[in-house]
Amino acid sequence: MGITAAFMVPHPPLIVPDIGRGQEQIIPNTTESYQEIARRIGQLQPDTIVLLTPHQIMYTDYFHISPGERAEGDFGQFRAGHLKTEAVYDTEFVKKLCALSERRNLPAGTLGERTPALDHGTMVPLYFVNRHWRDYRLVRIGLSALPFTTHYELGQVIRQTASSLNRKTVVIASGDLSHRLKEDGPYGYQKEGPEYDERIMEVMGNADFDRLLEFSEDFCEKAGECGHRAFTIMAGALDGSQVEAERLSYEGPLGVGYGICSYKVCGDDPGRHFKEIYEEKARMYTRRCREQEDAYVRLARRTIESYVRTGNIISLPEKLPREMLRHRAGVFVSIKKEGRLRGCIGTLQATQPSVAEEIIHNAISASVNDPRFSPVEQEELDRLTISVDILGEMEKISSADALDVKRYGVVVTKGPKRGLLLPNLEGVETVEEQIAIAKRKAGIDEKDPVQLERFEVVRHY
Repeated sequence: MGITAAFMVPHPPLIVPDIGRGQEQIIPNTTESYQEIARRIGQLQPDTIVLLTPHQIMYTDYFHISPGERAEGDFGQFRAGHLKTEAVYDTEFVKKLCALSERRNLPAGTLGERTPALDHGTMVPLYFVNRHWRDYRLVRIGLSALPFTTHYELGQVIRQTASSLNRKTVVIASGDLSHRLKEDGPYGYQKEGPEYDERIMEVMGNADFDRLLEFSEDFCEKAGECGHRAFTIMAGALDGSQVEAERLSYEGPLGVGYGICSYKVCGDDPGRHFKEIYEEKARMYTRRCREQEDAYVRLARRTIESYVRTGNIISLPEKLPREMLRHRAGVFVSIKKEGRLRGCIGTLQATQPSVAEEIIHNAISASVNDPRFSPVEQEELDRLTISVDILGEMEKISSADALDVKRYGVVVTKGPKRGLLLPNLEGVETVEEQIAIAKRKAGIDEKDPVQLERFEVVRHY
């Protein structure tokens, strides 16, 4: 059997009549589509429902799968405590899923539960489903801050689990779209909000799941979405499957986007292994970048590859440009993987005899000593993009008016605390943002006054 269908749904509590008390009529298409989804699940009569929710406990580097035999919850936080939901968990499915995840070194399991109560991201879908089908067991899975590709991989393991157990399985990805569609919405307006919703509904409506992996995390964060990772796990659960996709509805009158799509599995399709397709695109992009890299970046890459593979620090190569050997400066080496920061270490001022040696020193630190990340591994090397920033002289300034987020980096200082942010970074569009991030990096309260310095950089790609 395996996975027979999957559904993308939102979870606005007001859609439940006892909570909305008439407000659910503001989103009539969402209500009607939800009822249609529930009817389809009732017709499918699945043995297992895998429900992906952003309101389950979320860890930075781990997918939490609800443990135990059963759970319950109510809508008390929405003034409807009399509405209760109970669920029986598919313990065999969970056990198998955990075992297969461990075999693939995927960080997923039942450890770390903080509260067993069902969340509203789970209860809203089940409120509708339970009116048409109750004879199922539930697998409830939270999200993580891991890359989108890792979420997709978890979906692949869900598919493998359902197939190996011969379970008739339905996957529900519970998640709202942007929360930043209107000034009077819950989180105000950001231009990325409606942009995200238009883009995601096109992607999901056409089941173009490879494009899910191409969204930048910065863009998603600015859009204020909550469901992208759930949708990506669901896409992974449909990996290699031919699907009949249907966009049922989209509404956003309350400042939050609600989208509903349906996917019926019709067979296998070897052309729909989207993680492989995406990673090959990433490797091709990296190869193109390598062909255009200058001597600064080539030295950083050669350093990283040698150190990760052998643990050896390279000697200075011959025929480096003269300025790399005679000039001294602070240097930052930044490493990205699939557009996401993978390591960044630098020096404000020169600590080595030359820029070339500064690059070697900081490239090693960025790849294996950045405390925010695990060390770079060999299998990642062909998907890394690298940049090298050569810092100019520090200049004290009296106010933020002397800054330009594209031209100048900033250093903030308060007592012994000092933080730096480079210029012209993706997602940092204002001086206020630049200073706030630099303060956070230094552990300085955002309201505290600081001494400001600015500097220019020459960025090498």
